[in-house]
Amino acid sequence: MSFKAAAIQMCSGVDPVKNAAAMARLVREAAAQGAIYVQTPEMTGILQRDRAAARAVLTDEAHDVIVKTGSELAREFGIHMHVGSTAIALSDGKIANRGFLFGPDGRILNRYDKIHMFDVDLDNGESWRESAAYTAGSEARVLSLPFAEMGFAICYDVRFPALFRAQAVAGAEVMTVPSSFARQTGEAHWEILLRARAIENGVFVIAAAQAGRHEDGRETFGHSMIIDPWGTVLASAGATGEAVILAEIDPGAVKAAHDKIPNLRNGREFSVEKIAGAVAGGVAA
Repeated sequence: MSFKAAAIQMCSGVDPVKNAAAMARLVREAAAQGAIYVQTPEMTGILQRDRAAARAVLTDEAHDVIVKTGSELAREFGIHMHVGSTAIALSDGKIANRGFLFGPDGRILNRYDKIHMFDVDLDNGESWRESAAYTAGSEARVLSLPFAEMGFAICYDVRFPALFRAQAVAGAEVMTVPSSFARQTGEAHWEILLRARAIENGVFVIAAAQAGRHEDGRETFGHSMIIDPWGTVLASAGATGEAVILAEIDPGAVKAAHDKIPNLRNGREFSVEKIAGAVAGGVAA
């Protein structure tokens, strides 16, 4: 059964209440266009580089305004509402970068905590240590929905193909990659990585993104995308500003891709042996 999916592009700021209102406005637009699955970006609820200021407004899951609003929107429109992620305060003082999928009755069907932490130093002087504030997740899941088998990732996870392969082998037909990609790395790698994950696993990829210059000074790359199992970009947004993009998702296209190139079935286990290079008088045995 095909279904209409939407990816919401946002430019979240430092106030979760304002971000919740922006999310609601864009989700209503997507639902009005017939989307039954709607995804928002990573860190929908807040983008705040000042960790002390962020912690001052973060709450636990039970009191989080984004979680509450996501549940209400799912129930109001009878959709599967995917909050790509938001920052959730944990009891130990750290934070979870946690995604939520709500069913049409508003119940939480799945939680996913970002597994791979963005600890990098970029050429333009940007330095990020996500692990200093966030607790990494350790569990990947494939969720059976009425319209598709869905796998979950968040942003930096896209650089770890093993996560996607494991979920594809487990039956995922749609992979979700809500993101807040830095502008510099996005210009170099965003589309390439998303299309590669779609092609090598023969799955749809839906990636809602943050876009533009944010209140805390950072810049994100935007270009939210929906990609089919052959690597074709079905829908994309611009580099800045809010957007709603939609595409028809036909899980039958996943089987068709797997039938053409059955690399999931053809994969073989192998060992890796590290050996010495060439030596004087010949090649090492």
